Amino acid sequence: MQNTATPVITIDGPGGVGKGTVAHLLSKRLNWHLLDSGSIYRVVAFAAEKAAISVDDSDNLLSLINALKATFSTDDEGIMHVFLNKEDITARIREPHIGQAASQLSVHPAIRTALLDCQRQFRKPKGLVADGRDMGTVVFPDAQLKIFLDASPEARAIRRHRQLLAQAINVTLKDVFAQIIERDERDRTRAVAPLKAAKDAIIIDTTTLSVDEVFAQVVLQWDLCQHK
Repeated sequence: MQNTATPVITIDGPGGVGKGTVAHLLSKRLNWHLLDSGSIYRVVAFAAEKAAISVDDSDNLLSLINALKATFSTDDEGIMHVFLNKEDITARIREPHIGQAASQLSVHPAIRTALLDCQRQFRKPKGLVADGRDMGTVVFPDAQLKIFLDASPEARAIRRHRQLLAQAINVTLKDVFAQIIERDERDRTRAVAPLKAAKDAIIIDTTTLSVDEVFAQVVLQWDLCQHK
């Protein structure tokens, strides 16, 4: 049974809007648990690649999920580390091709259903900050505060390109932009849990905002939420 007593703040949006950074900062400020839902799909994509399972093979992907021995832990800095069979794969699942594969396999309804309980298990006292693409619409529809971050594809591509270069991942800005457009189309048009803002979400356009400015707006919304 899902725990609905513990408060949740959801931060949804497409790639490159800064939701992961903002979610991390917020979880540290509140001293709450953190869920980077995308990492769960990335673990499946990474394991599928190792097992030579196609992202279109939903039956074998489900068998893989049932056999996965993945664990998540948070270090002293509040950063979540991902382990598969006790191997730290945190950096490896951030490679661009793993992200693309995760997006491709996430269109399967059976895969999303199989991973739903896994995501909801992160909801523990004192609270949870969850970032993803369907946190406020599907996974935690009763969240106390729902934030949807958005930005222009151009701004998001520049941000993501800088992140990848900082991680010594050599990729062109043109390729990053193309990947963002492709993933946006797939995420927004999938039949199950498409990327969209919840009806009661606060929408923040981060195109011209710094991380600190976005974070300040989210904190303000949480303060206002508590005083309702």
